[in-house]
Amino acid sequence: MITVELASRLQAAGLVWTPASGDRFVIANRDMDGDVFVVSELTIEVHEAPTGPLIRFNGTTEWALDSVEQEATVWLPREGQLREALGGCFRRLEPVGDGFAVVIERAGAEERHVDVDAERAYARALLAALGG
Repeated sequence: MITVELASRLQAAGLVWTPASGDRFVIANRDMDGDVFVVSELTIEVHEAPTGPLIRFNGTTEWALDSVEQEATVWLPREGQLREALGGCFRRLEPVGDGFAVVIERAGAEERHVDVDAERAYARALLAALGG
């Protein structure tokens, strides 16, 4: 899984999230960065409110949290979502020692982005592609 810091950098670089079932996220800056939530039609759903998307927590009576604005969350995209976001600049994923490299093409040249797992390597490549 990518780190919250890396996901926050992707968000700041312009990666747009349209929440869907199965998506992972954290609630940032509320001492909850270590708690990963998953959008699920049964327990966590997305609701369009006049003020913008709300992420609702259903059946969480032990919490004092009923909903949170989407902008207060940080999406933790999965490997396939990151690869899809790279689009046509993605070339390949390669094993490198104890990690992985994602190779992308930008401005006619190949770039390698290396990290300890594939998701993080994809995230680093996407961050570069977004100009972050």
